[in-house]
Parts: sequence; C-alpha cells; structure tokens
Amino acid sequence: MKESEGIFDDSVIYVTTQGSQVGVDGGRIVVVKKDEGELASFPMGQVDTINIFGNINFTTPFVARANEHGIVLNYFTQFGKYCGSFIPERNTIAEVRRCQYALSDTQNLSIAKNIIRGKIRNSRTFLNRKGITEVGKLPDLEKNTNKARSLDELRGIEGEAAGIYFRMLNGCLADGWTFEKRTKRPPEDHINALFSLTYTMMKNEVLSALRQYNLDPFLGILHADRHGRPALALDLQEEFRSIFCDAFAIRLINKIILTHDDFQANNHLKDHAFKKYLGKLDEYMKEEFTHPRFGYIVSRRKAVRLQAILLRKAITGELKDYYPLEFKR
Repeated sequence: MKESEGIFDDSVIYVTTQGSQVGVDGGRIVVVKKDEGELASFPMGQVDTINIFGNINFTTPFVARANEHGIVLNYFTQFGKYCGSFIPERNTIAEVRRCQYALSDTQNLSIAKNIIRGKIRNSRTFLNRKGITEVGKLPDLEKNTNKARSLDELRGIEGEAAGIYFRMLNGCLADGWTFEKRTKRPPEDHINALFSLTYTMMKNEVLSALRQYNLDPFLGILHADRHGRPALALDLQEEFRSIFCDAFAIRLINKIILTHDDFQANNHLKDHAFKKYLGKLDEYMKEEFTHPRFGYIVSRRKAVRLQAILLRKAITGELKDYYPLEFKR
C-alpha cells in the first residue's frame, strides 16, 4: 500500500488521494482510482471509522455494508475542514441517550468541573515537560474548578487558564517559530493553522469514540448547544488539547518534520505536507503509554475511546464521578 493512498490503524482509515473511490470487494474495503486500479485494501471487520478528504467517493454498495458493520464515514475538505458524517443505524442505543438527555444541572456541572480540571492539569504538565516550571496561577485555577458554582463561573476559570497557557506557549517552540496569540476562523499564521487542524482531527477522534459508545455528540455539557456543532465532542476534547494536540503540533515543528515552506499563502498545508501530516498523526495516535489512572498500556487513540466509556458510565450512573485523563508529569 502506498503511504499517500491510505493510512491503516486497527480501526481508522484516512483516504486522501483525489479522484479515488472507496468500495467493497467481498469482505474487504478497497480504495481504487480510475486508470490506476487498486490503491489499498483493508479487512472490513477491523474498521470502525473511515475519513475521506476532498474529491473522494463511497460506492452505494459500500455505504450499505458500512451501515451493516457499524462503520462511521467522515467527510472533510481536502484541507481538513470537517463537513459531515454518515452514522450507522446501530450506533443509536436509546437507553444511553435517555440518560444523557435527563442529566441535571448539578450532574452537568460535576462532569464539566472534572473535564476542565483535567485540561488545566494537562496544560501545566505539558509546559513542565517543555522546561517551563513557572506557570503562574494555573495551579490555583486548577483547584478553583472544584469551587465553581455554575457553568459560567467554570468557563471563566477555563478562559483565564487558557490565556495564561497560551502566553507561555512561545517558550516551547524551536528557533524560527513564534506564537503570539491564539487566532482562528481563519488562523492568522502557520502555527495557529497547525493547531486548528490538529484540534479538528482530535475532534473527529472524539466524535468517533462518542458515537461508538452511543452518546449524542451534539448535546453538550459545558459547550452550549448550537445547530451543527458537536458540543459534547468539544467538551471531551478539552482535556486532550495541550497534552495530545499541542504536543503533536509542536513536535512536528521542533523536529523539523514540517517547515514554513510546507504551508501555502492561505496557511493551509500543501498537498504533500498534508499527507505527511496525516501519516505522522496516525503514528502519533498509535503510540503507547502507561495510563496514569489504570496503569496499563494504551495507545492515544484507545485512551480517547476509554474516556468516552468513562463519560458514558458517569452519565448512566455506573460511575459516581467522571475521571478525566490527567497527566501529573
């Protein structure tokens, strides 16, 4: 399989070759392109998510099989902007969603506090890993999450912590790169564009995990509901932003895997660089570490899905509290 045509994990496929088509042949998923033939092939039973970027199509027989097998199909523009998804019928268990819809304000606030505490803790840990030990008010803000009496108060704490964190982020970058402030819609420089792209990819990982465990990703706990916005995915993503997303983006820069020459004038990655980016991201999500709470070895992708399980258990009452993914060092 050519690296540029698809990247295979135990469960997730990325397809980027423009003009290609995803179909089915017996028990296998096949990626083909006219005049070039088969580009890649994957066993149907091992896949739960396929991401396509740009001018790529799914055949009608494949979509039917994807529905049968519970495979989520995610659509992106060529440059990584999320467009929408096909969700299999079996990914909608009513009992779990009834519990989710019935959450009280008190339960929502309790879960949200733990998510934001985890986010601030992970921000501190990431800065410490980069040699930044003076982190201002972040330890106090982390403690203050437990005292928040409302979601608005919690959002205020999170916003203040994010401001402190981003002001320190420039000290994590190699020579030739600077970070002045977080900008989006559109990102105003290469580093912000790389952060935004990585947040989008992580949001997709979280979306897939929530759907796999039958949670409604559009019904938020901390983020306000808004048409078309996967608020719960944005909630759960918070604890991964610094320790996974920013860490990955900065690794690409500091190890000179990507340079300023890899970006277009509009701050999008050039085509060859975007394919390299997806390959490195897939490798990164498959890297393993010892889970800080449970003590066993997991990949980053499995860690995200484990958090979706813990969130579901907290929502359904199987767990008293939600336990975020927190790294102390």
